[in-house]
Amino acid sequence: QVQLVESGGGLVQAGGSLRLSCTASGTISSINSMGWYRQAPGNQRELVSIITSGGNTNYADSVKGRFTISRDNAENTVYLQMNNLKPEDTATYYCNAVLRSRWFSPLLEVWGQGALVTVSS
Repeated sequence: QVQLVESGGGLVQAGGSLRLSCTASGTISSINSMGWYRQAPGNQRELVSIITSGGNTNYADSVKGRFTISRDNAENTVYLQMNNLKPEDTATYYCNAVLRSRWFSPLLEVWGQGALVTVSS
C-alpha cells in the first residue's frame, strides 16, 4: 500500500509565499511522475504542476513564473514553491503520484489527502 502525505498549507497574504511538500511511502518500485493539482470550492480539480522522474516539468499557465516544482527522487518527495500568491490561488492542493509498487506491477495513481491554501487579499 502506498500513501502520500502532504504538508505546508496554510493562510498567507497576497504576495506572500508558501512551500508544499509531499512524500510517498510504502511499497514503491519506481515513480514515473509526481505533481500537484488543486480544487477550489465549486470548481473542478485542475493540474497545477507535474514533474517526471527525469526532471521534466509542466505548469498551468496561471502559475507559470510564480510556482516552482522540484523533486527529491531519493526521498520520494515532491515540493511546490509558491511565490507571489494571489487570492485566486486559494484552493485545496492535492499531491499526485503515478508509480509502480513492484517492477512487474501496473502503473498506479495515488492521491494525497489535500492541503488547504488560503490567500487573503
